[in-house]
Amino acid sequence: MRERPDGLSDDDVIRGLADGWNLRPRELEFLPVGAGGYHWAVDDEGGERWFATVDVRADLPTLRQALGTATALRKAGLTFVLAPVPDRDGDAARPLSAQHALSVYPLVPGTAGDFGPHAESERNDVLNLLIDLHRTDPPSIALRTDLRLPGREDLETALSALDAPWTGGPYGEPAREILSRHAARITTWLHEFDELAASVAPTTEWVVTHGEPHPGNVLRTPDGPLLIDWDTARVAPPERDLWMLTSAMIGAPPAPDDSLLKTYGHRTGRSVSRPAIAFYRRWWILADLAIYTAELRHPHTATPDRADSLRYLTACLQ
Repeated sequence: MRERPDGLSDDDVIRGLADGWNLRPRELEFLPVGAGGYHWAVDDEGGERWFATVDVRADLPTLRQALGTATALRKAGLTFVLAPVPDRDGDAARPLSAQHALSVYPLVPGTAGDFGPHAESERNDVLNLLIDLHRTDPPSIALRTDLRLPGREDLETALSALDAPWTGGPYGEPAREILSRHAARITTWLHEFDELAASVAPTTEWVVTHGEPHPGNVLRTPDGPLLIDWDTARVAPPERDLWMLTSAMIGAPPAPDDSLLKTYGHRTGRSVSRPAIAFYRRWWILADLAIYTAELRHPHTATPDRADSLRYLTACLQ
């Protein structure tokens, strides 16, 4: 997120840090990084450094449960989990306004990657983290996922409204033209999604998953890799994480995955479902399409973030 959040100032963040964590920042630096949240580096008067994240939230209890899952996993001994610091009330996130929620993390020196496939040299490291995660009993606070597509109703409504101009903002018409060219393919993908979902029936074999263990959420540190950004943590089929390590990952070259999946199966005692791998790849693409379509069909202005939305929408369909 390259732009600052609407309706929120640095002073609001400073007040939230003081009210929730008794922090007294002497320096606050906005970091135009990541996706889905807004971030600041915080130098506290006590000499400690923190990483503050603001989510534009739809559901604070859900965010608290997801981030609280990370805190519970860290307490259970998973030291690779970079978990938020609970606020004074013991919550993993705190409201700043009707739209914004704040969470605080230790500022750990390291380097994260970018969204895309993992390098071959790093894939086994991430596989080891996921094996340890999936072998851990899900914390009682953890949410259970479902197999529905978020934003599906809005996406289908948009597909049915391609004959009239989209006048909500400067990127509306380019988005409509792109979707018009690919509408039949998107409809086919939705049918395939439903068929794959039927094969991924809920079972008691679901595990606690991170949800997005791509390179952008792996922080490489001198002490080893950490998994960051746990707002997507859910109890789910293990393939929800594993597909990002396979050739099904967006941008990954075709390659055999047998060795990796056999290693996972041998160490966890769980077999990996190829249809579930395919399901989560399809889920990811369609969920992104739904997000970017909604952003560009509804009222918006010409900003770098909305320009990125148009670019990502196009990339989903290439």
